[in-house]
Amino acid sequence: MPTRRLVLVRHAEAGSAAVDADRPLTATGAQRATAIGAWLADHGLAPAQALVSPARRTVQTWERAGGVTPVLDPRVQDNTVEALLAVVRETPDEVDQLAVVGHNPSISVLVALLDDGQGDDAARRGSASGFPAGGVAVLDLSTPFSDVSPGAARLSAFAVPGSD
Repeated sequence: MPTRRLVLVRHAEAGSAAVDADRPLTATGAQRATAIGAWLADHGLAPAQALVSPARRTVQTWERAGGVTPVLDPRVQDNTVEALLAVVRETPDEVDQLAVVGHNPSISVLVALLDDGQGDDAARRGSASGFPAGGVAVLDLSTPFSDVSPGAARLSAFAVPGSD
């Protein structure tokens, strides 16, 4: 079975708003979101599908990163690992690269849950160090998305594009 890739993105830096879901990207966040798109392209990552929280900051992050038209899924905004696993497991078999753009702590917890411990040590250290806003983790899967389970993925990369 061909390798599938799961790209987990925490939204870029957001400002404030009266309602949490309305928080926009800051100027720095907008620059970093654009850098996410460049980083994905530089690493040959072109997700065929993007599941995005409907929160303003996550939508803006993916819009600036570029790529496929996002599917807004309120379960991503629920910010639970269970909700993220549910949306990932519903991914059609023909999708080989999936991006999920969401929030912490669920994004970082999902990376730790899926990681089989055999991947890139630097990526593991980076993702475990707080998974900052604008962070991107890449997990390689040898199973269909529908079979994703704890320890079923290899963490191959982690970056915070535009932070250096």
